[in-house]
Amino acid sequence: MAFWLASTREGQESDWIQRFDPRFWTVNFPRPMMASVVSTAPDALRVDLAFLRRADLAGLIWDSEDRLDHPLLGYAKQASYAGATLSFRWRSAGVIALDQINGPTLTIEGRDTAGAPRTWYVRLWNYAQGTPDDAHVVLSFSALVGGFALPADADPVWPGAIDRLFVSLAPPGYDATSSDPLPTEVEGWVELSQIRCEGAAAMLEIGTLAVPPTGLAIATGFDDEGVQTPARLLRNVRQLGYRGSVVHYVGMSHYFRLAHRDGAFLPPDGADPLNTPTRVWHAAFFAECNRLGFSPVASLSYELLAQHCPPGWMQRDLAGEPALTGWVPPSTLLSPAHTGAMAWLQSVAAAFAQLMQAAGVDVRFQVGEPWWWTYSDGRICLYDQAATGALGGTPVAIPDLRQPLSPAQTALLDQAGALLAQSTAALVVAARAAVAPDPLESLLLVFTPTILAPHTPEALRANMPLGWAAPAFDRLQVEDYDWLTAGADAHRRDAYALVNTRLGYPPAEQDYFAGFVLNAGNDPAWRAIDAGIDEALTRAPHEIVVWALPQVARDGFLRLPPSGEPPMQDFDDVPYPLALGQDASASPEFSTTVAVTASGFERRNALWSDARLRFDVGPGVRSEAEIGTLIAFFRARRGPARGFRLRDPYDFSSRAMTGTPTMLDQAIGTGDGTRGTFPLVKRYGEGDEAQVRRITRPVASSVRVSVDGVIATGWSLAAGGTIVFAAPVPDGAKVCAGFLFDVPVRFAEDRLDVSGAAFAAGEAPSVPLVEVREAA
Repeated sequence: MAFWLASTREGQESDWIQRFDPRFWTVNFPRPMMASVVSTAPDALRVDLAFLRRADLAGLIWDSEDRLDHPLLGYAKQASYAGATLSFRWRSAGVIALDQINGPTLTIEGRDTAGAPRTWYVRLWNYAQGTPDDAHVVLSFSALVGGFALPADADPVWPGAIDRLFVSLAPPGYDATSSDPLPTEVEGWVELSQIRCEGAAAMLEIGTLAVPPTGLAIATGFDDEGVQTPARLLRNVRQLGYRGSVVHYVGMSHYFRLAHRDGAFLPPDGADPLNTPTRVWHAAFFAECNRLGFSPVASLSYELLAQHCPPGWMQRDLAGEPALTGWVPPSTLLSPAHTGAMAWLQSVAAAFAQLMQAAGVDVRFQVGEPWWWTYSDGRICLYDQAATGALGGTPVAIPDLRQPLSPAQTALLDQAGALLAQSTAALVVAARAAVAPDPLESLLLVFTPTILAPHTPEALRANMPLGWAAPAFDRLQVEDYDWLTAGADAHRRDAYALVNTRLGYPPAEQDYFAGFVLNAGNDPAWRAIDAGIDEALTRAPHEIVVWALPQVARDGFLRLPPSGEPPMQDFDDVPYPLALGQDASASPEFSTTVAVTASGFERRNALWSDARLRFDVGPGVRSEAEIGTLIAFFRARRGPARGFRLRDPYDFSSRAMTGTPTMLDQAIGTGDGTRGTFPLVKRYGEGDEAQVRRITRPVASSVRVSVDGVIATGWSLAAGGTIVFAAPVPDGAKVCAGFLFDVPVRFAEDRLDVSGAAFAAGEAPSVPLVEVREAA
C-alpha cells in the first residue's frame, strides 16, 4: 500500500491555535528526578515533580518550533514574540516560591539584534501580582526585562528571535553546586491556568490533517513521549488514522519511584512503585484514550535502567557479569528467579492495571519481551544467585550458546524456560487480582530475532518456553523488525512457522508489530516496514501495530488508508500480441540536466540511475488482420491505463543481449548469513561504473540460479522478479542468475491512429510505447 515520508505540509488542512496552548508545553529534567505535564483544561496545565537531589532542576518549556508532532500536524514556527503578551494564573506547592532566590525564572533562549545567540533570565516575581504561591503573571514580550532586582539588574529582552522559553522549577533547599541527595523525596506541583496570549502573532497555524482509519493500531512509549502531554500525543495518533489498540510501553527508566540508599537511587522497599508524576500522567493518558475511543494496552517488560536496579535483582552470566543492553546508559534485565524483583514488578503491574480500571477503559496488560538476556557472543545470563538456587544450586555451565550443547545443558535451558514462564504467569495473576472482579486481557510480546537467532538455536528452550503455549495468554504478539529491515525473509518465514507450531496461537489470536526505525533518515527501512504490513495482512492477524509513534512523527511516516474500492488492475501480465518487424524501434533514454558555464565548461547532473525505454512497434504491423488485433489489444488496455509485457527484440537476455541464459550470467548479490531475497538485475558495463537495470518481468521458466558457481536449489521466483531462498544464503556466497525477460510497457498515447488507406499505400502506422517504471 502507498505510504509517504512527509517532511512538511504542502497544502494539507490547517487551523489555528492560541500560542501557548496548554497541550503543547513540554517538560525537561535530569535523571534521577521526574516530572510530567498534563493539560487539564483548554486554558490550563499542571506539572508534577519528584525531586531527589539538591541540584535537581526541571523546566516547563514552550518551543517556538514544533519538534515533536508529525510534520503534517505540527504548529508553525514563530520566533518573533514582539507585541505578544502572555498572562496566566500561577499556583504552586513543593517548589521554591516566586519571591525567593532561585524561584521560578523564565529563561529565554534566542538571538540578539545582531543575530548572536543570547539567553535572558526573567524573574517571574517581577511580573506577578498576588502571593508567592498564587499570583497572576503578565509578560509583555516587547517590554520584558531580565534580571533579579529591577532596575538595578535590568537586561532588556530582544523579542524578535526567540527559540525557546523555559520556566525553571527547583525544590526547597536547591543548591546547583551540590550532588547530595535530599533527605527524602520532595514532591511538588505547579498549575498554570487562565493562560492567554494576546497581541501580535497570538495565533499559530497548525496542521489538522485527518487521515481516515488505516486499519492499523500503534505503539507508544513513556520513556520517549512522557515529556509531552497525553492530549498532544493522542492527537497525533488519531489524526494519523490509527484506531483500536494503543500499545503503551511504560518504559524502563522513568516510571518508578526512587529513594537514595546504598549509594544509589533505587526502588524503595514497600512503597508505591510509581512516582507521582507518572501516576498523574498515566491517569490523564488512559482517560484521554477512553474519551477518544482507543483501547490502551499497558506494556511492562523485565528491563530496568541499570543505575537504578539493585545488584541482586540483575540477571548475570556465568562469570557473574550483569546483563547489560547496548543502550546508553545501559539497562539491565530483572532475574525471573529473584523473589524481591518479581514482587516489585508485580506491584508495578498491579498499579498500572488499577490506573486503567480507574479511567474506565478495558484493562489490557502486556508482558513485553521477557527473556534471559543473551549476548551476541553466546553468553546467557541465568547465573545470578537467585537463578542458581532455583536451578538446582549448581547448574551446569553454558559458556557459549553458539556451540553444540550436551543433554544436561539443554535440560538446564528447559528448566530456565519453565522458571521464566512461571514468573510471567505470576505477573499476569498479580495484575488480574488488582482489578478483580473486572476482567483483564493478558498479552505476551516476543521478539523473534533474539529468541530465535540462528546462531543460538537452543536459546528458544529458555526464551520461548512451552509454558507460554496457548491458552497461557489471551493473545500472542510478535515483532521481528531487525529481520524485516535487514531483508532476512527466510528467517522471518521460519519464525512464523516455528512460533505457530511451538505456541499454538491461531492467527486470530496473534498481533503483528511492524517497525521500528532507530535512526532518522533510514527511508529503506520504512519501505520494508510498509511491505511487512502488507505481508502481515495476508496472514490475517488479529491486529497490526506500528512500532512506534516517536519514529512515525520524527520521520513523517504516513500510511495511506485503503480506498474501500477494489484496486484498479494497472498491469495485465500478457504479452504484446504481434511479432515485431525489423523496422520496430527501441530507444533507451536518460534524464540529464546540462548547465553550460560562461567559460564553456559543462556541469551535468544525471537525474535517473536507470534508462527508460521507448518503442515504436507500428512498423511491425503487416496486415489488416493484425491492425484488428492491435486495435482490440489497445482497447482492452484502455489505452495507456494498463501496462503489458513487450519483448525487446534487441535486448531480452541476461547473457549479452539475446544469448541463451546460463546460471552465471549476472551477479545479483552476496549472502550475509541472514539475507534470503535477491532481486534480478542486469548490468551494462564493467565494475563500479556499470549501469544496473532492475528486471521485474523475467520469463519464469527461463530463470537459472547459482550460489558460488553451483546450481542452486531451494529457491522460488516471487512477484517483481525477486529470487527468494528458503534458507539464508551463507555469508560471502556469490549469487548469480540467468534469465530471459520482457519489458513492462504501456501505450504512450490515449489515441491510436491507424489508417487503412495509408496502410494499403505501404505507410506503417506509429504505435509508440513507453516503459513502465515498477517499484520492486
